[in-house]
Amino acid sequence: MEFFRRFFSFLYKCWFIFSFAIPFFLFLPFYLVVLPFRSLLLPAFYLTRIHCFFILSLSGIWVRKRYFFPKNQLPRPCVFVANHTSYLDILISYRIIPHYFIFMGKAELGKIPIFNLYFKHMHVLVDRKSRIGSHKAFMEVATKIDEGTSVYIFPEGTISNEGKLKPLKNGAFKLAIDKQVPIVPIVYSANWKLLQNGGFFKSLARPGFAYATIFPPIETKGMTEENLVSLRSSVEEIYRQNLPV
Repeated sequence: MEFFRRFFSFLYKCWFIFSFAIPFFLFLPFYLVVLPFRSLLLPAFYLTRIHCFFILSLSGIWVRKRYFFPKNQLPRPCVFVANHTSYLDILISYRIIPHYFIFMGKAELGKIPIFNLYFKHMHVLVDRKSRIGSHKAFMEVATKIDEGTSVYIFPEGTISNEGKLKPLKNGAFKLAIDKQVPIVPIVYSANWKLLQNGGFFKSLARPGFAYATIFPPIETKGMTEENLVSLRSSVEEIYRQNLPV
């Protein structure tokens, strides 16, 4: 039974790569037109939303989202903070958040040919190995928030292989407090079961439903750095109540 499950996962991953590659190259000419121009980043965002819809649909992944507040009351700007269990998290983010946002992503994404064009122009990359680089990246996203742009951060900083929560880093919460904008917690409860991290042949994958829960915004107005730990703990508690221990 385990052999067949692994074999099916292998076949599905091959199909997923195909489902990812075909839309990417179809959409690439449009990205090449809009990405170099700052004034066209909003159209590029909506283009990405459509792009992600095609990838997920072709790969047989359907998003089930639940909002604990009216969807049209998503604050702008804000800091979205989501747990990170799969590369699917990035694709699904575009299906659950309707208004323009940018990611804070790891610097390694900027080193991938072709992909680096997309990440360099649309998002902010952070070199976690460099304190100066990290500070520069957070200053850049702080400026984006001042301009009215929401920021999407995975506070664990890395992907969990089995959906279990890793320690949260302070950066996202400090950013929200410094800029006095709301934190919006998001929980992905089963993405890792659909596309597990941990190696092409070792990890599991399958089509199915991806579940995303968007929790009410946590206001940070009036908070200072003294409230940072309690804010982080509040979000961590939301994660722990909805994820495997």
